[in-house]
Amino acid sequence: MNSSLIVADAGPLIALARIEHLELLRQRYGEILIPPAVLTELALESQKPGTALLKQAVLSGWLQVVEVSHSNDYSRLTLLLDVGEAEAILLAEQRHCHLLLIDERKGRMVAKQRGLAVIGICGLLLLAKEQGLISLVVPCLNQLSRIGYRISPQLRLEVASRAGEQLMSE
Repeated sequence: MNSSLIVADAGPLIALARIEHLELLRQRYGEILIPPAVLTELALESQKPGTALLKQAVLSGWLQVVEVSHSNDYSRLTLLLDVGEAEAILLAEQRHCHLLLIDERKGRMVAKQRGLAVIGICGLLLLAKEQGLISLVVPCLNQLSRIGYRISPQLRLEVASRAGEQLMSE
């Protein structure tokens, strides 16, 4: 397993870019690999919030688009998951990546069943605080809520507790 490589799905990338914390990925991991379907989902030419940061990450090379081999497995995966998640899982397997950044529940479940280590945006924020890259997690959770990123109330509470912080009502 390559301990330095991670693959990312589109959801966490878009959310981190929208709350202006995409840089945490580069600071924490260096290079992030994404398959072509994830690049398409990022909609870099759309002028949506966060796309400028995502485009800059791709152009500067730390967010790298890597081709993925489609096998019969791909067809089976796309029956369960969207194409970005399916390609991200296959890319992580093909490149023997250390970690898959994915938040969608079904995608996480499939990735774990296939032996991949997964992390979500909440886990990433906790690691970033541990490493001193951010000082507080709860404000990031609040920003994610404001942009409509779904994190269950139970998970918010658990993450705040693990971060040693209190959830505040906004």
